Amino acid sequence: MAQTDVTTASDDFIAALKSDPQNADLQQQAFIATVMAGRPESVALATDLPSSPAAILVLGNTDVKAGNWRAAEAKFASLPTIGATQVLQPLLRAWAEQGAGATDEALNTLRPFVEGTRYRGVFALHAAMINDLAGRTADAARLYRIATVEYGALNLRLGMVIGSWQARSGQEAEARATVRATAQASPDLSIAEPAMQLAVSTPQISSAADGVAEAYLALAATLQRQDASDFSLLLLRLALDLRPDFTAARLLMAEIQTANHQPDAATATLAAVANSDPLIAVVQLRRAQYADREGHLQEAQRQLEQLADQYKQRPEPLALLANMQRSANHFSEAAETYGRAIDRISQPTAANWSLFYQRGMAYDRAHDWPHAEADLLRALELSPNQPYVLNYLGYAWTEQGRNLARARQMIEQAVEQQPNEGSIVDSLGWVLLRQGDKAGAVRFLERAVELLPEDATVNGHLGDAYMAVGRRREAEVQWRRALILNPDPQEIPGLQSKLSAATTPAAPAAASATPEHRVE
Repeated sequence: MAQTDVTTASDDFIAALKSDPQNADLQQQAFIATVMAGRPESVALATDLPSSPAAILVLGNTDVKAGNWRAAEAKFASLPTIGATQVLQPLLRAWAEQGAGATDEALNTLRPFVEGTRYRGVFALHAAMINDLAGRTADAARLYRIATVEYGALNLRLGMVIGSWQARSGQEAEARATVRATAQASPDLSIAEPAMQLAVSTPQISSAADGVAEAYLALAATLQRQDASDFSLLLLRLALDLRPDFTAARLLMAEIQTANHQPDAATATLAAVANSDPLIAVVQLRRAQYADREGHLQEAQRQLEQLADQYKQRPEPLALLANMQRSANHFSEAAETYGRAIDRISQPTAANWSLFYQRGMAYDRAHDWPHAEADLLRALELSPNQPYVLNYLGYAWTEQGRNLARARQMIEQAVEQQPNEGSIVDSLGWVLLRQGDKAGAVRFLERAVELLPEDATVNGHLGDAYMAVGRRREAEVQWRRALILNPDPQEIPGLQSKLSAATTPAAPAAASATPEHRVE
């Protein structure tokens, strides 16, 4: 919901609570609503919920903002050490101790976790930041090295914190490489790489309160990956309560809101990001995405053309615009826009394979197969083992009755890499059927239907395979099922024709499917 909806909900709960102040459920709902709305009433409501972890965090935040570090530490220490807060509790305690000036105490709190194995990278990173803030450079360096190895996949915050340390320690080449890898880890971060490089020498943590906000963000990101979006959003609200300019937290919050089908709320979350922020270009890309998801393609196009003009050497705004045009079935227009994006790349590398793949799909849907095939082959030339390109081109050749042996080899290679991707498994079953391996086709197409039970084309393909091996009744069932699964309009006549022909002795073994059914 949008911020106005959150505010309205909190108003409603507060009003209801006034008429029924002893209602425990209303207390909890009013509290959560006021936290999510960023309202000051949340603090008073939290005092009536002493056993609620969320209430403890809100009250702890109040102490952090007031500089009452020992009071904050006591509250954080009372958090449960099981479930969602088992990682957060020692991090918050340590930062509160650091805020109180007790660096040794803070590091002692984290030491058992740094020496352990589970989440070692997270604890090492926060211990490194505490040492860094306290000016203990040797210990900070050792712990940053541990965090780099143990944390896992590079993300925005890890990359910027490590890069900042490297830059401030005289490791300028390493810092540049870290920021470059960070920017390349996410498709839309690369546009911000120049600004990130300029900002990398700035310390990412300037106070213990910043460290508390980092701890909230770390757990929110973990919970978001585990589909616990409600608590993630609450933690991000707490992070922004301490650090309103924490753009990484705003980006994650907007991402969760978008996943929850709240693009207007995501837009409001990002509205507070300053134009001077190093990540402002990423924010602008996301804003355009949200406008498109709200059905405002023309507004999104205006924003992206403006961004493309502002960043004349960068392909990202045009690539995103082309994606939107392709999703709106404006295929010729999308192909032209992809071309404009590609023209901004002086020397395409493996990192650019997806642009050629996407333009190839747009050309294909615009019925320009020669250009589509050239782009798909170019994508494979840049990155030979991309399963989605292998699948798309292999499926297309199968539909055309061309290069069947190579098509089968390519799709088999794709399946090896993505054995649980139903559309790729479907492609392999389909090429086997076209090559006469009926038993193999049935086996793979049954697997594809297990993976994509609601896909009309996959169900239709299985019907064709069943008919090819003489399982007429089962074929009819699959074709009828395909017809009620919202098939592509181009598929409907073929399915109806096969069902009609199935009542006669000379029913066809299989019919051509539409070429659109490929993983994108």
